[in-house]
Amino acid sequence: MKIKVPNESYLNNAKNLSDDEKDRLLSRMGSKLMQKLADEKLLTLEAIAIQLEVEDVELADWRKRMVEIKEKENNKKRK
Repeated sequence: MKIKVPNESYLNNAKNLSDDEKDRLLSRMGSKLMQKLADEKLLTLEAIAIQLEVEDVELADWRKRMVEIKEKENNKKRK
């Protein structure tokens, strides 16, 4: 399995996080990413950067789905 390389902008964002923010991101990390961190295949900062990127992608997907749901609701109200 290929290890994902963190995007440079996310690495910079990860460096600027407070310790509390880093802990919160680490606590939300998925099991595969946590295992790579535990096996020392990733540095903590790299894992945090990847988690930031994952959460941004998930947020964008969620927003897209919410727009679709709201459009369906509006269409039902019009009928």
